[in-house]
Amino acid sequence: MASRAVPAGGATAPDPAHDVAQLPVANPGILIVGIMAASLLQVLDTTIANVAIPHMRTALGATTETITWVLTSYIIASAVALPITGWLSDRVGARRLFILSVAGFILSSMLCGMAQNLQEMVIFRALQGVTGAFIAPLSQAFMLDTNKPSKHAQMMALWGMGIMIGPILGPVLGGWLTEQANWRWVFYVNLPIGILSLAILVTQLPHREVIRRKFDLSGFVLLGVALASFQMLLDRGQTLDWYDSYEIWLWTFLFISSTWMAVIHLGSAKDGLFDRALFLDRNFAIAMGFMLAIGVVMFATMALLPPMLQQLMGYDVIDTGLVLMPRGIGVLISMQFAGMAMRRNLDPRPVVATGFIICAVSLYEMAQWSLGVDRFHIVASGLVQGLGMGLVFIPLNVSAFGTLPPRLRTDGSSLLNLFRSLGASAGISLTTVMLARNLQTAHADIASNLTGASVSSMIDVSTVDRYQNLGEIALRMLDLEANRQAAMVAYIDDFWMMMWITLAAVPLAFIMRKPKPRTGPMPPPGE
Repeated sequence: MASRAVPAGGATAPDPAHDVAQLPVANPGILIVGIMAASLLQVLDTTIANVAIPHMRTALGATTETITWVLTSYIIASAVALPITGWLSDRVGARRLFILSVAGFILSSMLCGMAQNLQEMVIFRALQGVTGAFIAPLSQAFMLDTNKPSKHAQMMALWGMGIMIGPILGPVLGGWLTEQANWRWVFYVNLPIGILSLAILVTQLPHREVIRRKFDLSGFVLLGVALASFQMLLDRGQTLDWYDSYEIWLWTFLFISSTWMAVIHLGSAKDGLFDRALFLDRNFAIAMGFMLAIGVVMFATMALLPPMLQQLMGYDVIDTGLVLMPRGIGVLISMQFAGMAMRRNLDPRPVVATGFIICAVSLYEMAQWSLGVDRFHIVASGLVQGLGMGLVFIPLNVSAFGTLPPRLRTDGSSLLNLFRSLGASAGISLTTVMLARNLQTAHADIASNLTGASVSSMIDVSTVDRYQNLGEIALRMLDLEANRQAAMVAYIDDFWMMMWITLAAVPLAFIMRKPKPRTGPMPPPGE
């Protein structure tokens, strides 16, 4: 028997007869461009509208409290729609659903840009959330299905770049468009790229076999109520002072009761919304936990840094984007190394653990900051964190999908994206709550150490006769400085908390099984 060639690095060369794509295409390069454009647009829209919120509030005649529904409606609609991606793709066809999702996302983006009042904006943003929810899992599934197994790590590197860099570019692009043109362009910018993506998908995307699956209405309703109430709990909690409000108690009750019933139903139903094999697969189950941690660390950090830089250190929107951009460069660099490691069939578990440790190191460095931190340290910590995140993403996806049959890829991708979204929502809410409470505590501690000498040291005695209210001005200045220092202490506390969350996730990597490279032929789409 002839032996297989072993390339450098010790990886076994794939059998050319079996190293074929599940869904072959004529122009894979062009199709990749179309898929990546669609996924980048969807991820970009999770953050691009945030910086335009103050301008929207004025234009739409909304209040500070009601304008948040522009963000909340998108998040809730996306979270509720994500779980049915697998069923819909089997029922109507993955190709048809992908094309309709991109077309719907383009249309809803245009409608958001044309909205004349808050009610219209909320409805159109919810439509954008529903149509955009299907794009991420379908794009990931098609990137795997249309390329041969030996290129899966490379494809996950490309797809991961869009997923990881999109939230970083969003605030920069949104701020620039808002300043240079109008807030409506944060939605109109989706049209040219979306139309290009749609044209490529219509002409290049292959068909996948349609499977007649029963729809688990009970499971969908229970899961939908759980996700919607969870998002409402997080979104409204800080505004209503949490459990001092009956509304928050209501959302908590709905979340706990519907989650409990959904778990029992999905675990016992004959034709549940998800195949139980997904949850019984150790690698996939642990990957969902990792996605929660990634959502917390990546999205919470991106939610904390812009207001910190702008409000405490005087950065404008463009400068904020420029100092945060190296985080994306770090992702690009380390993803290349992670992709090379996976192509050589290296054990992904230590790679994932190393990535999380590097992220923890960057958060440790951020926890050493003060109000006098310079650009170099901000850029360096962001670059290091990007290097860590890039190392995590590809090996984690390889481990998660390496032990799953192809028929479960779309459902699996939708669950991983859902857990990343839940981690982001929970992380942003948790860090916001901790920030507000730690700010009050730190301010009280700092104020208790201010004395009359602190005020007199700020007053030039020779000007007292000229300005009788100088003492009052000095008190205000001291209070403002105390607020700045207290806010910085609160941000540092958040960085410490995220560092410990990141370190706590490291041992999970070694509980996973090392995925074995496929040596047999790829099974047909329905299996």
